[in-house]
This record gives sequence, C-alpha cells and structure tokens, in this order.
Amino acid sequence: MKDLSEFEEKINFKFKDARLLKEAFTHRSYLNENPSWDVGQNERLEFLGDAVLELIVTEHLYKIFPDKPEGELTSFRAALVNANMLSEVARELGMNDFILLSRGEAKDVGRARQYILANAFEALIGAIYLDQGYEVSKDFIEKSLLTKMQEVLEKKLFRDAKSLFQERAQEISGVTPTYEVLKEWGPDHNKHFVVGVYIGEKLIGEGEGPSKQEAQQQAAEIGLKAQGWE
Repeated sequence: MKDLSEFEEKINFKFKDARLLKEAFTHRSYLNENPSWDVGQNERLEFLGDAVLELIVTEHLYKIFPDKPEGELTSFRAALVNANMLSEVARELGMNDFILLSRGEAKDVGRARQYILANAFEALIGAIYLDQGYEVSKDFIEKSLLTKMQEVLEKKLFRDAKSLFQERAQEISGVTPTYEVLKEWGPDHNKHFVVGVYIGEKLIGEGEGPSKQEAQQQAAEIGLKAQGWE
C-alpha cells in the first residue's frame, strides 16, 4: 500500500484519525483477499459521504442560483454528483493510485473502475466529515468539485437526455421511443446493463451503466447525436 500521507499532501488535508482515510480507500474486494486487514471496507463511509455531499451541493446551488426553480437545481445537482463527474474528480485528486482492490478488480480499468472511484470519493468525504466536521467537508467539496459548475453549464451536462430524446422523437417522428435491456451481467452489488433505445423497430443507440436508468440516459445521449437532435 502506498503511503497515504502522500495523498494527504496532495489534497492539503491532515487527518486526525488516519484509520478513517485508510478505510475510505479500502474496497470490499480487497478484504476478500486480505481478511486480516485492520480496517473495514469503505461502503459505510460512502453511505455517509453521499448524504454530506448531497447536502453541501444542494446548499451551494440554492445560494448561487436564487432565481432557478427546484427542477433546474435538481438537474444541476445530478450533473455534479453522478459517477462520471465524481470519478473524474477522484482521478484528478490521484485517488486511483491509492485505492486498495483485489487482484481481479485491479485489472479492470473500464467502467467498473469509474464507479469504484466515484464511491471512494464519497467515502473520502464521509471520512473528512467524521474527522473534522461539516465546514471542513464543505471547504473540500467547494475546492475539488464545485469548481466544475462552470463546465456543467458550458457543456450542458445538466440536461436530461432521456426527456429531451422523447420530446424530439414525438415532435419529429410522431413516436414515443422505447428502451430495451440488451445485456446484463455481474453480481447484485456490481450489476451492468446495456440498454438500447428504439424508435419503432429501429435501434437508434446503446448505453451502458450500473443501473437501467443510467444505461437509458447514455443510450438517449447517443441517440440524440445519432439523429442530429442535439
């Protein structure tokens, strides 16, 4: 295991309880191969961090967009706290170099790693919150994640691709699109789905994700590009 004090230097944060940081980086697969490891896996910290993250992001958006309705704020928040964004931030922080995985998980650097990193980022927030409280957690989230808000607005990452695809399909083709699961695999805690979006009988795009909803959103994004409906 790499020395986690290197990571603390990277993020300019010193833990009072170093075991919390260690736990934040411990994936459940690592414990399967290292049962004598002296901390637990990071899912409880992730559960806590998810709630802390949602509250801090919601508070931030509420303050900086005083004229935006609830629906738009919800879309902005979803764009900031989804797995794509959180895993990108985790990589920028160098978390990929410190995460503790089983040998099998360590070989997979595709979509599965993206979700592992996103979850580890939430676990890190949970650890920071337990170690030094709300205001310090807020400061960390503002510096690492909330700086991405400009990118969310410029790239329109907040839009709901599925709703937009449906609007365009009904407007232009007079048809409501349908979604079908084309493939699914993996255990319950690590499922993956490939979903196709159809207009009538025609397959327009395919998306992949850890839930049917995320796979549908990705399929809709690809469908919008394929139809030139962006």
